[in-house]
Amino acid sequence: MNCVGGVNRDVEDPIALVAMIDDLEREMMRKVIPIFTTSSTARSRCAGIGVLTPEKAISCAVVGPTARASGINQDLRRDAPYAAYGEMSFEVPVEQAGDVRARLFVRALEIIESCRILRQALEKMPPGEISTGADKFSFATGTATSRVEAPRGEVMYSVSWKEGSRNPARVHVRTPTYANMPAVRWMVRGARLADTPLIQASIDPCYSCTDR
Repeated sequence: MNCVGGVNRDVEDPIALVAMIDDLEREMMRKVIPIFTTSSTARSRCAGIGVLTPEKAISCAVVGPTARASGINQDLRRDAPYAAYGEMSFEVPVEQAGDVRARLFVRALEIIESCRILRQALEKMPPGEISTGADKFSFATGTATSRVEAPRGEVMYSVSWKEGSRNPARVHVRTPTYANMPAVRWMVRGARLADTPLIQASIDPCYSCTDR
């Protein structure tokens, strides 16, 4: 879908896309979110398990839903808007408990906010080209750094270029899992062995992001 300078194809049927968004939101509100608020099984396995305190979240420099589930109110889409996020209205879900349930709940609520953002994006989509074309981009000597809010948290790219080259001299990527994984050692302290897989899964780890 994505390409340098834009996208490969346009939105063909916005009405059908809105219907899909509505269906997803209903599923979340009627089925998924109630599991975390009413199910005794979910509470017993998730509530109070794998707690990461706000102080330790800051100390470990965690990002994304992992940070927001520990009361850290940060989101680049709101705090340092890029692309069209400055034109969008949305809430940043924040929980205080810092446990597995809070991390799951933040992600569930973020799906609801994503539905809001998608509807606004479709409504405000401006006319014009869907791609400016890669041939309109030029490469200058120096280093550029960019940050975006990915589903797991902040992703940072740093790219260095030398004059006359078509290839970068250096590319450095800091992924959210690389930032969040060290905090798991604090989450599992005092936990039962059976809870440790769930605790680690609650940060939504991407091992290929870290084992590279």
